[in-house]
Amino acid sequence: MVYKVIEYRVEADVAVITLNRPEVMNALNTQMRAEILDAIGHGAAEARALVLTGAGRAFCSGQDLGDRVSTASHDLERVLRDEYEPMLKAITDCPIPTIAAVNGAAAGAGANLALAADVVIASETAMFLQAFARIGLIPDAGGTYWLPRQMGLAKAMGAALFAEPISARQAADWGMIWEAVPEDRFEAQWRARARHLAEGPTATYTRLKQALRASFDNDLDTQLALEAHLQGECGESRDFKEGVVAFLEKRKARFEGR
Repeated sequence: MVYKVIEYRVEADVAVITLNRPEVMNALNTQMRAEILDAIGHGAAEARALVLTGAGRAFCSGQDLGDRVSTASHDLERVLRDEYEPMLKAITDCPIPTIAAVNGAAAGAGANLALAADVVIASETAMFLQAFARIGLIPDAGGTYWLPRQMGLAKAMGAALFAEPISARQAADWGMIWEAVPEDRFEAQWRARARHLAEGPTATYTRLKQALRASFDNDLDTQLALEAHLQGECGESRDFKEGVVAFLEKRKARFEGR
C-alpha cells in the first residue's frame, strides 16, 4: 500500500507510524484507518517495538466528521465493525510491544486509539477527551472497554458523561496512561522507551501481553494455569538462558527477541 495520510518508518527495530493529516488534527477517515491497519502488519513483521504518534499539534482529533463515507447515521455500526474493529484489534493483538506517543490532543476515537496501545506516553501539553456525548453518541473505538479497566468505573463514567478534557497529568495520576512527560523531553522519552522494548525479549513480551489481557476474563485457577504454561514456554527460550547468564556475569543481556 502507498501511504498518503500516514508516515511509516523503521529505525533500529522500532516501527514508527505517524498520523499525517495535521491540517485536520489527524482526524481519522477511511483511508487513514486502512493505512494504519496495513502499517501495523508491516511493523509486527519488521520491528520489535511499534510506536503510534501524530504530526503537528494533535495526536488525533477522532473521527473525521467531514468524511461523508463514514459518518452517515445508518453507517456508524458498519464503520465501527468493518474499519475500526480490525485496526484496534491489530494494535491490541500485535505480537510486539506498542506505544502510543500522544503529542497533543487525543479526542473521541483518537483518545481510544491511543488507549488500545500497550503503553501510553503523553506530553504534558496533551489532553484526552471523550467527546462523544457532545454530539449524541456513546464512547466507541473501544472506549467503553478501555476506560473502566484503566480508570475505574467512577472516573470512566464521569469522563464519558461530562465530556470534559482530561490533562495528561490527570490521566497519569488516574492510571489511564503510563506517564506524562514535559514537552521538551517528550520525544526523547518515547524514543528511549521504544528502544528499550526493541532490545528486550520480544517473544516474552508477546506472552506477557497475552497473560495480562486474559486475566480480566479468567478465574484464578485458569489464570494460574495460563501463567504456568506461558512461563514454561519462556523458560525454553534462548533469551531466558541469555538473561540468566547476563545476570550471573553482571552485564546487560543481549536478547535476540526469539
